Amino acid sequence: MKKLSVLFIIVLCSLVACSNNEEATNEQDQEELEETVEEEPVEPEEPGKPDHIYPLTGLEAEEEVTDRLIAVMVNNHPKARPQTGLSQADIVFEILAEGDVTRFMALYHSNIPARVGPVRSARPYYFNLANDYNAIYVYHGAADHIENMVQSGAVQGLNGMYYDNDKVLFERSTDRNPPHNSYTLFDGIYQRAEEQGYSLEAEYQPMAFLEEESVDGEAATDISLYYGNYGVRYQYDEATEKYLRFSDGVQTVENADSTPIQLDNVLIMETAHQVIDDEGRRDIDFSSGGNALLLQQGKVQDVQWERNDGRIIPTKDGEPIPFVPGQTWINVIPTSPGIDSVELSNTAE
Repeated sequence: MKKLSVLFIIVLCSLVACSNNEEATNEQDQEELEETVEEEPVEPEEPGKPDHIYPLTGLEAEEEVTDRLIAVMVNNHPKARPQTGLSQADIVFEILAEGDVTRFMALYHSNIPARVGPVRSARPYYFNLANDYNAIYVYHGAADHIENMVQSGAVQGLNGMYYDNDKVLFERSTDRNPPHNSYTLFDGIYQRAEEQGYSLEAEYQPMAFLEEESVDGEAATDISLYYGNYGVRYQYDEATEKYLRFSDGVQTVENADSTPIQLDNVLIMETAHQVIDDEGRRDIDFSSGGNALLLQQGKVQDVQWERNDGRIIPTKDGEPIPFVPGQTWINVIPTSPGIDSVELSNTAE
């Protein structure tokens, strides 16, 4: 009887051992099988659009953009070059002021310099543009009838004539002679604007910007245009994918450290100019639209320009053409000789 019990126990243990071995083998086989199954590749997530962008450049902003645009009249007389602060402007308008001398209106929003200048006097078509862009307009001096227009509410402006060398809004440099030595200080702009009761905040709709696609157009990497005897030239730099700018053959740079002006878009637009006095001052049409050339990514397109919600934009067949994200320079030239006089070449050939 004892022999049968012992035999039974031996058989039972053998069965249990076999069962445990089978389970262990099955688990091992399952683990090996799982290890041999290749994991499905995970598709990388496409980068989304930034939550906030600057409306005039399309570049990403860290937070919602609520600051007011600032427009500054910048001198372009040969004795005022090189200027200060132009490399940080979102958009620069270059327009004839008197004779063959152009003047700049620089719009600041995404990059705020400490100092800009030399600053010069107002013209109605400049401050009308500033008002269209809902910008605070900073200038130094104006003819009486023009100052009366500003003071009557044509634009919210700050005139250096009232703050000359106050060291808050304006200061005079010692390395240049008047009227080519007046500079505006950005901290002072905000202080004086607030004192005038101007809002320092505003809401702007972004302009149209390219996302990743390339632009259309013919290759053109070297572009020249003329205001009488004064020449402007743009050269496209393949390495930086930016346009470099030259005045009368001299590169446009920052006065302090020779930082070059580098642009992502250049719009050359023609419009009617009417001389209104013996000084060569003009009335300029910014309402009717007309022919233009758009330079982007080393290419040129024949386009139209339009005034859209107060802002100047390029269009084709009535549809806005997106800007390349970044900085823009807009050259306004008379319809005679117009854009047909612009010289285009492709130095990359």
